Amino acid sequence: MTSPPSASGAGQPVSGARAEAVARERERLRALRERRDAESADAGVDGFTVRRWRKMGVFGAQAVLQAHALLRQLASLAQDTTHDALADALRDEPDDRLLPAVRTVLERADPATVAATLTAVHASGFLWLSEVGEQRLTALTTGDDTLAASGSEDPSGAFALLSALATDGTAAFPPRMLPRVLPWIPLSVLDDLINAGAVGPEHQPWQYRADESEHAYLKARLVPDQVTAEQATALEWTARQRRNAFLAGGEPLPSVGDVYDLLERVADGDASVVKELERKLPRDLVLRLRRLLDGVAVGNWDRDIREDRGLWRLIFSLWEPKAAVNPSRSPLHALMALRQAYDLLCLNDLAHASSQIDKLVSFETADPAYRAEALNFHAYTLLLREELDAAAVVLKGIRGSHELAESNLRMVEQRRTVPRNDRPAASNPYLDLGLPHGAPSWETRYRDLRREHVHDVDMSARLNSAMKRIRDAERDEDSSGFFVLPLDADVFELPDEVPVTLVPPLAPLTRRTIPHSPEGLGLVRQRAVADLLPHLLSTPRRPDRNARMHTQ
Repeated sequence: MTSPPSASGAGQPVSGARAEAVARERERLRALRERRDAESADAGVDGFTVRRWRKMGVFGAQAVLQAHALLRQLASLAQDTTHDALADALRDEPDDRLLPAVRTVLERADPATVAATLTAVHASGFLWLSEVGEQRLTALTTGDDTLAASGSEDPSGAFALLSALATDGTAAFPPRMLPRVLPWIPLSVLDDLINAGAVGPEHQPWQYRADESEHAYLKARLVPDQVTAEQATALEWTARQRRNAFLAGGEPLPSVGDVYDLLERVADGDASVVKELERKLPRDLVLRLRRLLDGVAVGNWDRDIREDRGLWRLIFSLWEPKAAVNPSRSPLHALMALRQAYDLLCLNDLAHASSQIDKLVSFETADPAYRAEALNFHAYTLLLREELDAAAVVLKGIRGSHELAESNLRMVEQRRTVPRNDRPAASNPYLDLGLPHGAPSWETRYRDLRREHVHDVDMSARLNSAMKRIRDAERDEDSSGFFVLPLDADVFELPDEVPVTLVPPLAPLTRRTIPHSPEGLGLVRQRAVADLLPHLLSTPRRPDRNARMHTQ
C-alpha cells in the first residue's frame, strides 16, 4: 500500500504527530499481512489464491477450503461445460463461469442437496446470494419461521406452510397453496393439515403421492370406504378387516367386547348386551336401536327395522305378543304368527292357538310354505275337536306340497274308520310334552314336567298318556298314528343374518404419524431453503464496508 501524500506537498518533511500516525497504520497493515500469511500457511493456501477467490466473494483461507469442499461435492453432479467451470475453480482459477455453473448443477439436484449447498454458502460467508435471499436464509437457519413471501416467491408453498405451522394457523392454510405442497410435504405434516381440517376428501391428497403405501394411507384417513381389501391388508388395518368379515357373515377377527362382538350377540338374540352396545354406537344408531326396543311393546316397527332380517332374533327374544298377531302386516309378523301358533299348540293352549291359526288361515296371500304350515295347524285343531271331515278337506288342499301332509291325511282318514269311543288320543304326544315331533330328548322332558306338576292330577295323567303312546310307537317302530307338525321345521327358523343397519360406518384410520413432528418441520424448512435457489447470483455480490473491513 502506498503512503498517504504529505500534507505540506511533495518533498516536504512530515510533522512528528503525522509521522507517528503513518507509522502506526503501516504497522497495523504489516501485522494484518503477517496474520493472513500465517493463516494461509496453516491452511495451505497462499495469499495470491486468497486474493483470487476474493473476487468470487470468498474471503479468507478457511473460506477457500470450504469452497473447495463444496465444489467437490457439486462436481460429482456436474456435466459438460459446467464440470469444466467447477474443475477450474478447484484448481484455484475461479472465474465468471463459477456461479452460473453452481446454479445449473443445483437446478438439476434434489431439494436436500440444494438446501445443503445454500446453507453451506451462507455459513461460510460467501457473497453468492442476494441480500433478500441472505436475510431469508438467516431467518430460516435461526428458526424464525414467521416469514412472508409472495406467491411467486414461494414455488413449493414451503414459506406459507412454515408460517402457518409457526403461528398455529394450520387450519387457515390457504387452499390455493395445497397443489404446491401436497406432492412433497412430509406425511406427518400432511396429517397435521388433515387434523386441522385444512385438507379434506375434496382435495384428494392421495392423488399427489407417488408412494402406494401413502396413497392407501391417505385414502384410509379421508375416504375409508374407497380402500380396497388388498390395501387394508397392506396397511394392517384390522378394524376394517374385522368390519368387512362381520358384514360378509364370516368369522370376524377375535376382539372380545368390541362393537362387532356385541353386534354378533345381538344378531343371536342376546338382549342382555343392548345397553353395552348403545355405549359403542354413534348417536343415530343408538336412536335406531331404541326405536326397535320401543316397538316391542306394541309389536310394530318402521319398515326399515322390519326389513333388516339381522334384527329379527333380537326382536323375537324381546317380543311377547299379548294377542293374535296379524301375519299380513309384514314377513316379520307372518313368521311370528306362525311360531306363536306352534308355541301355543305345544302349550296345549288351544283357545289362543285357534285364534292365531284363524288369522294365519285368513291370510291367503302368504308364502306357500307358510300357508301350508297354517293349514296343517288348522287341520290339527279340527282333529283335536274330532271334526275329521273338515280336517280331511283342509289336508287334501296341501297334500301335494309336502309328504307329511299326505301322511297326516292318511292318519285322519284312518281315524274316521274307527268308532269315536274306540279312538286313541288325537293329540301328538310329543307336542303334549312341549317338544317338536320325534324329539329324542322326550324322556328327560317328561321327567322334568312330572316333577314340576307332581300335585296336578290332570296334568300328570296327560303326561303319562303321552309317555305311554311314545313308548308304544318306539316299540312298534310305528308313529303313523301321530299327526305331525310342523311339516318343515326350517320354515320356523329365524334368519341367521347380520344386523346391517346397526353396523357403524367405517371410521377413518387414525393417524399413524407423530403430531407436530420436529423432523417433519425440519423437512419443510429444508424445502424453504431450497426454494431460495433463485436468489443465487450469477456474479458475487459486492461486500459493504463492514464486510470489507471484516475480510481484509
